[in-house]
Amino acid sequence: MVKKLILPKRKLICLLLLPVLLLLFPAISIAQVHTVSKGDSIYRICLMYDVNQYALRYNNNLWTNNINPGQQLNIPVRYTIKQGDSLYLIGKKFGTDVNRIKAINQLKSDIINPGQVLYLPSKSNKNTYSNTYSEPNIQNVSRGGARLSMADFDLLARIITAEADSESYATQVAVGATVLNRVDSPLFPNSIPGVVYQVSENGRYQFEPVLNGYINKPASESGKKAALDALNGVDPTNGALYFFESWVPNKFLQSRPVSKVMDAFTFSF
Repeated sequence: MVKKLILPKRKLICLLLLPVLLLLFPAISIAQVHTVSKGDSIYRICLMYDVNQYALRYNNNLWTNNINPGQQLNIPVRYTIKQGDSLYLIGKKFGTDVNRIKAINQLKSDIINPGQVLYLPSKSNKNTYSNTYSEPNIQNVSRGGARLSMADFDLLARIITAEADSESYATQVAVGATVLNRVDSPLFPNSIPGVVYQVSENGRYQFEPVLNGYINKPASESGKKAALDALNGVDPTNGALYFFESWVPNKFLQSRPVSKVMDAFTFSF
């Protein structure tokens, strides 16, 4: 005797609605919620759902690496732009606004093109940066007279650690200063998370530790101290916007005007 499969009412309704949603919105992915399991990390979750780290973090106000089993994360919805779309029309259709669409996608202008894929922010997320992370050994971190969140400080210290922990202390400070120079430059996002998790037009992360997951490792003590010095205005590079290991055969990077060579790194403008 074959048993009849009986689905819960809610799941049955979802299954019936799915084809309708795909017909109405063929260019949009279905919203998903991920329940964090033991052993999960931001990096692994992004790989699982094929989303970039900045979009996931923005969508969940998640600017530290602290996630816990049972915690629910809203996976950013992907939307493929069609002919005639504009950021205003997309925002109106999906209940969000232009500024939030630009923020989650790190767009510098309103220009979009058919075939381009955008992330759509969750309606519930107003994206006020979370300042719940605290570092007991560091107090009153500031930049330009303004208080800096501990989450931003931790991220700056972690990118310094991931990129240059094996280099001299001066080079670590130089890496931190370069990140902050990007924050101040109109060519890059205007926040530390925006710079660190920036994705280029061809879909590549700006910093390799974000790609390989090393960014998720705790900051070293020297990385934290270097971050503080960089935030206090110490810049051994005199304004560099790029750094790379000197042997890297990258034509774009190799063509930039050189600011300084420090240990294994070349810093350039």
